Amino acid sequence: MEKFTKITEQPSLYDSLEKKSVHELLTDINHEDQKVALVVEKAIPQIEALVERIVPRMKRGGRVFYMGAGTSGRLGVLDASELPPTFGVPPTMFYGLIAGGDIALRNAVEKAEDDPQHGWQELEQHGIGPDDTVVGIAASGTTPYVIGALKEARAHGCLTGCITSNPGTPMAEACEYPIEMVVGPEFVTGSSRMKSGTGQKMILNMISTSVMIQLGRVKGNRMVNMQLTNKKLVDRGTRMVMDYTQLPYDEANALLLKYGSVKKAVDAFKAQQ
Repeated sequence: MEKFTKITEQPSLYDSLEKKSVHELLTDINHEDQKVALVVEKAIPQIEALVERIVPRMKRGGRVFYMGAGTSGRLGVLDASELPPTFGVPPTMFYGLIAGGDIALRNAVEKAEDDPQHGWQELEQHGIGPDDTVVGIAASGTTPYVIGALKEARAHGCLTGCITSNPGTPMAEACEYPIEMVVGPEFVTGSSRMKSGTGQKMILNMISTSVMIQLGRVKGNRMVNMQLTNKKLVDRGTRMVMDYTQLPYDEANALLLKYGSVKKAVDAFKAQQ
């Protein structure tokens, strides 16, 4: 007998979905989605406890590994992949690992999440150490791939946390800093890509963004270290340089392109004054 009830598997609060109009479906989904932010708000103390312990480790050169399967794994990969262009950090600071490997980003990989040893094996391939953090992501809180990795990571002195939609799960027991956001039954029964996925995305944004700010990758409210990967971002960066230096557009643009980031361009400008 399981020691907890999987709220993520409980029947939807809505029924006869196939009989509803498009407007009714959209309205009901939106009504359920509105609950997510309030649930995440209740989890802020848990999120804070984890972030407060991630930051000093990363200042010592530690990394963060997100681990999940299916939607949960994809969201971890998404968050990790967006940090280098947004904050100008190397892709080795945050990793997203998904059961079944990269092919699982687009396709379901049968039974990939059921292997409790494979997650730790992947972490070992990355040379995981005690300054690193492993964050498991699983709405159910029962994914063997994630739980096995968390147990081994914790035994080897790594910081461990998780994001789950059920209270009292095996995954929460396996880590030091569980984050439990109980969003309730999904609109389509058991479809954790919906409210659970939305809540996971919100919490991942909160973790990574607050860590990056604590590491000095934001100035004021600006992405001053963002990578200049397209015209839109070059224009945004140019306008940031204009704000900080009062230079005209063309001069700010030239300075930005010369130094490659807003921060470096502004620092160089100030050094010449």
